[in-house]
Amino acid sequence: MSEQTLSSPAAAEASPQGGSQQFRNEIRRRRTFAIISHPDAGKTTLTEKLLLYSGCVATAGAVRGRKTQRAARSDWMELERERGISITSTVLSFEYEGLLLNLLDTPGHEDFSEDTYRTLTAVDCAVMVLDSVKGIEAQTKKLFAICAQRKIPIITFVNKLDRPGADPLGNLGEIEQVLGIHAVPLNWPIGTGRDFRGVYDLVDKELKLFSPVPQGAVRVPTETAKLDNVSEEQLDPLLLSKLRDEVELLECAGEPFTREAFLEGQITPVFFGSALTNFGIELLLEALHEYAPPPAPRPSDKGMVPADRPDFAGVIFKIQANLDPRHHDCVAFLRVCCGTFTRDMEVSIARTGTRMRVSRSQRLFAQERETMDVAYPGDVLGLTIPGQFRLGDTLCIGEPLQFTGQWQFPPECFATLRCTDTQRRKQFDKGLLQLVEEGAIQLLRDPLAPSQEPILAAVGALQFDVVQFRLESEYRAVTTIHRLPYRMARWVKGSTEDIENLKVPSTGRQLIDEDGLTVVLFDTEGMFQYCKKMNPNVEFFDARPLRM
Repeated sequence: MSEQTLSSPAAAEASPQGGSQQFRNEIRRRRTFAIISHPDAGKTTLTEKLLLYSGCVATAGAVRGRKTQRAARSDWMELERERGISITSTVLSFEYEGLLLNLLDTPGHEDFSEDTYRTLTAVDCAVMVLDSVKGIEAQTKKLFAICAQRKIPIITFVNKLDRPGADPLGNLGEIEQVLGIHAVPLNWPIGTGRDFRGVYDLVDKELKLFSPVPQGAVRVPTETAKLDNVSEEQLDPLLLSKLRDEVELLECAGEPFTREAFLEGQITPVFFGSALTNFGIELLLEALHEYAPPPAPRPSDKGMVPADRPDFAGVIFKIQANLDPRHHDCVAFLRVCCGTFTRDMEVSIARTGTRMRVSRSQRLFAQERETMDVAYPGDVLGLTIPGQFRLGDTLCIGEPLQFTGQWQFPPECFATLRCTDTQRRKQFDKGLLQLVEEGAIQLLRDPLAPSQEPILAAVGALQFDVVQFRLESEYRAVTTIHRLPYRMARWVKGSTEDIENLKVPSTGRQLIDEDGLTVVLFDTEGMFQYCKKMNPNVEFFDARPLRM
C-alpha cells in the first residue's frame, strides 16, 4: 500500500489504530523540539524558565507536584549538578495553551555531542540559544549544521541581553555570515546590559516593559505600551530614541518573516531576552505555539512516513540506565512517529523481527515518570524492557519498516578500564553493559585475549570520567582508566577469509566489538590509509551502522 493511501483521510478514518478526527487533532496540538547551544549559553536556565511560564513550575527549579514541591532541574544526574554541565539528554513533556510540548534538553559540551545528534533525529523543531556577548561558538556551528542537514526548522533565542557587551545588530549579522541563514528578528531589545528594560514586539508593534524579580524565580510583571504613547516614567527618553532609530532601521532593511520560509529552513526567527531574569521568555513560548510545526513525516527505508499513517511505528533514539537508581533499570526513549501507541499492544522490532507486548510504558518528566496508556505522533515515552533494544531500533505494527538516522558516531578517544575491587566484578560488568547499551561508550575486546580488561571507545574524553563516576556512584564499582594512543577506529567488512587474513600495521590494533565485528584502531590517518592499501578487498567504516 502506498504512503499516499495510508495517509489519506478515508484510510485514516477506517483505521482501528487512530486516524479519527481526535487522532488528527492530537497530532496537530503536539510540538516536539530540542534546545541546542554551546556550553554556558544558558540552555538549561532557559529550559527551566519555559517550564515556569508554562505553569507546571511554581518557582524556577521546582515542579508543582501533587503533594509537595519536588526538585526537578533538567540536569538531574548528580555529576551534571556537580560540574554544572549537561551530560545526557532529558525529556520534559508539559502543556501550554492547549498544546502538548515535548522538550528534549540536550548536552551542550562537545564531548557528549553524539547524544545530542541522536536526539535531533527525534524532533521537528529546534531552539538555538546564543550568548549575545560571545556570539556564535564552535558547538553551535556543529549543531546548526546537523539541523540544516536534517532540514529541522530553527527558532533562535539570543540570550543574556542583561550582560554588558551585548550586541543585537552584531548578533543578526553573525547569524547570517557564519551560519548562512537569514535572521529575521521578531522582537528587539530595549537597551542592553544594566539598561535592558524589555523588548519591542515587531509583530504586534508594542513594547513589553519588564520589572525584575529576585533571581528570576517567578514570572516577571510586564507592562505593555505603544511606541508612540510610552511616557518618560515608563522608559528613559534616551532609550526610547535609540529604540525608535533601531526599529526604523529594521523595518527598512529587514526581511519579512513567513512561516513557510521558516519551515523550509530558509530563515530563522530571532527573539532577544534574558533567561536568567525571565525577560522575553513568554514571547518565545508564544512563538513555539504559533510557528513550530506539528509532527512531520520521518525518513525510512520505505520512503517518507507521514505522521497520520494509521499503523503505529516509532524509533528508539535514546537509552538511559538508572533513571531509578534503586532498581538499576534501563529505559528506552521512543519517539512515536505515526499511528497511535497503546499500552499492552504487540509490536515488532524491525531489526530482528522479534514480536513483544509493551506493558510498561511511561511519560517522562526528567527523572519523574508516570504510566502512559496512549501516545500519539510527536510524543516521547519510556519503555522499560531491559536488554531488548538498541539505539535506532524501529518498533512497528503492520508492514515492517526501519526509520533511518545515524546512531553510532566515530570514536576518537580510547582507554582500558579496570575494576580495582574483584568482589564488585559482577556489578562492574552489569554497569558497563548498561552504559554500552546507552551509547555513552563502545566496548572493544582483544579476540586473542578476551579475558583482558575491556577497551572503551568514546567520542570525547569526558565520557571516560562519566563512565568512572557512574560505575562508582550507581554500582559501587571503583575503576582505574588508562588512556591509549589511538585516534580513530574503523569497522571492517569483508569475506571470512579476508577478515581472517587482515593485515594490520604494527602501530594499529585489531579488536572486536560487542557484536563480534572486527574493528581496527589507528594512531594516525596515514596508518589507516596504509592499511587500506594492504587490504584492497575489504571495506572500512568509521562507525558501525545499525545493520552491518
